[in-house]
Amino acid sequence: MRNLLSVFFALPLLAADKPNILFILADDLGIKDLSCEGSAFYETPHIDSIAQSGMRFTNGYSTCQVCSPSRASIMSGQYPARIGITDWIGAATGMKWKRNDKVLPPENGSRLPAKITTVSEALKSGGYRTFFAGKWHIGGEGSGPEDHGFEVNKGGYYSGSPRGGYFAPFNNPKLNDGPNGEALPIRLARETNNFISQKNSKKPFFAFLSFYSVHGPIQTSPDLWEKYRKKASATGLFTERFKNDRTLPVRQVQDCPIYGGMMESMDNAVGLVMNKLKELKLQKNTIVIFTSDNGGVSSGDAFATACLPLRGGKGRQWEGGIRQPYYIVAPGVAEPGSTSSQFATGTDFYPTLLELAGLEQLPAHHIDGISLVPALRGECSERLLYWHYPHYGNQGGEPSSIIRDGDHKLIRYYEDGHEELYNVKEDISEANDLAAIHPDLVKKLSTKLTAHLTEVGAKIPKRDPRFDAEKKVREIKTLRTKKKAQLEKQHANFLKPGYQPNKTWWGSVQTKD
Repeated sequence: MRNLLSVFFALPLLAADKPNILFILADDLGIKDLSCEGSAFYETPHIDSIAQSGMRFTNGYSTCQVCSPSRASIMSGQYPARIGITDWIGAATGMKWKRNDKVLPPENGSRLPAKITTVSEALKSGGYRTFFAGKWHIGGEGSGPEDHGFEVNKGGYYSGSPRGGYFAPFNNPKLNDGPNGEALPIRLARETNNFISQKNSKKPFFAFLSFYSVHGPIQTSPDLWEKYRKKASATGLFTERFKNDRTLPVRQVQDCPIYGGMMESMDNAVGLVMNKLKELKLQKNTIVIFTSDNGGVSSGDAFATACLPLRGGKGRQWEGGIRQPYYIVAPGVAEPGSTSSQFATGTDFYPTLLELAGLEQLPAHHIDGISLVPALRGECSERLLYWHYPHYGNQGGEPSSIIRDGDHKLIRYYEDGHEELYNVKEDISEANDLAAIHPDLVKKLSTKLTAHLTEVGAKIPKRDPRFDAEKKVREIKTLRTKKKAQLEKQHANFLKPGYQPNKTWWGSVQTKD
């Protein structure tokens, strides 16, 4: 802990005046996975109630299309490129990259830098008790939650997925096993409730509940699978679920019963924590935030959900990869059931929470974030948003950088240098590339993007001398034919009455990130 932090908090409020903070972060949950955002298949009443109880940001974004960078941004208030974590921690880079691709992914950081004062450290110095539960994935030993301001850690370590799956035994060095078959999201909720219920301190709390859900492996119980299997069957089964989009087939419909069960289990866990706040009569003095680290997995890994009308999903450069549920409940500040069109991203939570807590801002640390308190009060200001993902996503993403300026979004691709332009407000599906029609606007936005990348010290991919163009053509053809056919068969099987993945119903193949 940095002793000098105290100097920034010259006029701290009395503990009794400070709000409690509950931050809920889902993993790989797409905005269109929520019933309050239009899903007719998944059931998320408890998460929906958070959106209805506070302000819903209609232009809420993660700072990256994959997990580690966006999580680092939430903790630091800085863009991934500035931190040096631009891909999931553990991904291959440079000449260690073994796929046949045009460019080499640049170096990627392995941990959240110690020099950064995190939001948890700032709140702890400001008089908060701090708690973390669930997925961390922004550093291993020496850079875990305990090393970045959290007094209690239940389940957070280097891994990006639950190594033991979603049912005990969890095989998690930071989480004791409960009875065999205990559901992981429920367990994390109970650990959070135990912390919230502590009555031995008059200090306010900052509880960060970071679900592993709904990251792969996709696993659910037989009863929840049966519920969603019947639901899908009642609405009519699809004969085609996937459509090719450049690099991979992309899921077009929401009917995976395993994923449906996972969504319900996580939503039930959210309900447990929200009910605990009500039981303890804390809801009137507790800020609640709900968001996700990136878009839903519509291609790659489990190919589990559809993000339509948003294009793409996790790992991809389009709205499906970066647009997020972004809900803030701030009693006495935000009008319940209100919406804001303010551009908001993961860097903004840090300064926003400091202001809501009555603590001094730390602009040298949350340098890329803005406080959203004015937006919570109904104001709206213009700003630019940036993304830098110079890597290949396991889900088909292409090395690229992005700028969002007003209605327009420019994507720069590093394989060949070309740029795409979309009017996101009018074309949410990003179907119409306007670059050829508006060359002056492309030039203007491109100049702004270059200036930003230079300012944050962004690393740019280099050509891979090993690239085989003819082999690449064959690889893409295989993905468009054999892979698509394989996926159609697999996901149709998920809905057959006799489906059983294995003897316990819980085992599944681990994902890479």
